[in-house]
Amino acid sequence: MFGNSEGCGMVVPDYVAAITNSAVTTTLGPFDPRVVGTLPLGLAVPGSDIDIVCHAADLNAFAAVVWEHYHLADGFVLYRWRSGTSPAIARFMWDGWPFELFGDTRPVEEQSGWLHFEVERRLLALDDGRLRQAVGTQRGAGMKTEPAFAAVLGIGGDPYRGLLELAAASDAELRALLAASDFA
Repeated sequence: MFGNSEGCGMVVPDYVAAITNSAVTTTLGPFDPRVVGTLPLGLAVPGSDIDIVCHAADLNAFAAVVWEHYHLADGFVLYRWRSGTSPAIARFMWDGWPFELFGDTRPVEEQSGWLHFEVERRLLALDDGRLRQAVGTQRGAGMKTEPAFAAVLGIGGDPYRGLLELAAASDAELRALLAASDFA
């Protein structure tokens, strides 16, 4: 069992063992790898993947390391986005877990995936458990993480942009948002 999966009402094998067995954080050590997403937040649902964001100043070097170590893994794909900073993304299976590696030229602390994760982590830490339950219910019904947080917190418009805007909020501002939100 990992983290706190109470919000989704499921028991999931330890994803940390898959990270350890794949040696992904060691292999990607030069790229400042950080595990983000629903698994460390305790909000995973069936099909959740192990998301790892990395700072890859040299995207070709990142892609070469990923290829060298994981290209034989089941379901391996490696590609680059054509927009923005053209990050490199790899997906594969290890120990029955889907992995997604995201390498971007921006430092991890400036990446949207990290900023979303951090504000979600802060919100969950500031709440009394009701937010985790409400977001978990939305996730269990098929909603993606950021839209689930936005729906529960009453954030209109683009949920991804809305959460990015919250990333700079103080704890007091986040507590006020939680207090004003109408979730049970």
